[in-house]
Amino acid sequence: MQDLGRLLLFLTLICAGSHVHGIINGELAPEGSMQFMVSVQNNNGHLCGGFLISEDFVVTTAHCDNDLTHVILREHNWKNSNAKKIKIMSRYKHNNYKQPGLGYDIMLLKLARKAPIGDNIKTIPLAERNMNLKDNQECSVAGWGKTESSGVPVDDLMVVNVSIINQQVCLNKWINLPANVICAGGYETNKGFCQGDSGAPLVCNGKAVGIVSFNKNFNCKYPDVPNVYTDIRGYLLWIKKILRGGMCPM
Repeated sequence: MQDLGRLLLFLTLICAGSHVHGIINGELAPEGSMQFMVSVQNNNGHLCGGFLISEDFVVTTAHCDNDLTHVILREHNWKNSNAKKIKIMSRYKHNNYKQPGLGYDIMLLKLARKAPIGDNIKTIPLAERNMNLKDNQECSVAGWGKTESSGVPVDDLMVVNVSIINQQVCLNKWINLPANVICAGGYETNKGFCQGDSGAPLVCNGKAVGIVSFNKNFNCKYPDVPNVYTDIRGYLLWIKKILRGGMCPM
């Protein structure tokens, strides 16, 4: 009964807080940097972040699946007239996904046409399965989301450095954590992500190792818990199978 109570509390915190995760205490991303970043959008505009891993595939989170229509590439300001707009042809959401707090928060988007790699657009390599992360290792996360809890999503790409948090410390703070997640930023810092950044990559040593997944209660001041990312290293075989055409879209 005690374990059940903890699980229910955990799910309540998740549901209350974080579908659609901005960058807190970050700075404008330097021009020419992070050219793999993608704004994932529906007909109302920016919804989530994402990142280009091949000419025609973008990685984002499963909980961003909300009438998605297109992605924006090339420009740090997604409203810039030079920005590249490409329609989404199909979605590959993990079959085991139910909600962020239960894990499997990952989705691939197949683009209707190939992105012009090299024209201020680049892909980012994925972390290898055996890539090790050290406690307090400095990584980065970027996005177009809110810069404070009560704010609004921004037009210009923001970036901030965050440190990897020990997994046991993260587990103690969250009580329950799904498998294949990484904790970085938030807890005991004033830096991390906020609403509007879901789907953005956690970049360590130049590789995408995590995906912005959830935080607690829409609170971007991070008083007591770490930020949680989907650990890409646990889904490499699933990703490769989709890229090879071995799975059907939704």
